[in-house]
Amino acid sequence: MLFQIREWILAARLRTIPLSISGIFIGSSAAYYNGMFDYAIFSLAIFTTISYQVLSNFANDYGDGVKGTDDNRIGPKRAVQSGKIGIKKMKRGIVFAASIAICLTLLLVIISFKQDLFNLLLFVSLGICAVVSAIKYTVGKNPYGYMGLGDFFVFIFFGLVSVIGSNFLYTSSFNMFLIYPACTTGLLSVGVLNLNNMRDLDNDFKSKKNTVAVKLGIAKSKIYHFLLILSSVIVMLAFQLSLNSNSIFFNCLIGLNVLWLLIHLIKIYGVQESKKFDIFLKPLALSTFFYSITISLYFFKILG
Repeated sequence: MLFQIREWILAARLRTIPLSISGIFIGSSAAYYNGMFDYAIFSLAIFTTISYQVLSNFANDYGDGVKGTDDNRIGPKRAVQSGKIGIKKMKRGIVFAASIAICLTLLLVIISFKQDLFNLLLFVSLGICAVVSAIKYTVGKNPYGYMGLGDFFVFIFFGLVSVIGSNFLYTSSFNMFLIYPACTTGLLSVGVLNLNNMRDLDNDFKSKKNTVAVKLGIAKSKIYHFLLILSSVIVMLAFQLSLNSNSIFFNCLIGLNVLWLLIHLIKIYGVQESKKFDIFLKPLALSTFFYSITISLYFFKILG
């Protein structure tokens, strides 16, 4: 029993959660800055997002495992691939995770919008789209992750929806000023996915998983990665300037993040083997989370 629990925890890939909730922190703290924060909405938004991420990880494990894509993968062994969780059990796990995600979504939108039927239906629809997207990334006959569309969906859901959408839960209005941190978070999240895909390029090519990295090849994928990170830095600095903050500590934290990202690019430039991209995944994900916390501390008026 304890062994099975451990395997399910590993399959949930909890290390991916900080990246997934980065946008929620920014959107929620911006609501606090404008005097519209609600602890119930914040808690439910976090748990709902985590449920989407766990569902996505289960579905990804199942989809790639069934298709044989994970047979020769470089990263950590997956549950279905290793046989530690059977295909039927993982299917049941996906259904359970999807059920939890839908229930949390319904509870979140009901608390957020109450009598506002239009916004309630809008966000229920968005929630259903998020659940379907989490599953269809690698599952089914035409998974979009196998067609090179993963980058687009990550930018939309980890960036725009996560930041602007979470803020809308509190305010019932679109704060377009948040487009800056939303794009930064989205671009950095796509950068994490691109690193993952560059690491798995050879195996994905053999498995006919046509990610952007497979389509571009290693050299052009590195250029694509440079464009993603440099674009995020430009938008990050533009947002910092627009805030016009006098906090030396806040400006230094943003500066440190920018410096780290530039050093990251220098290191990526020197990588020649696909498998060596693996060591850069976690630091880039944590850098994205660090950025979200920095912005959140500003909006929470801790770093004014």
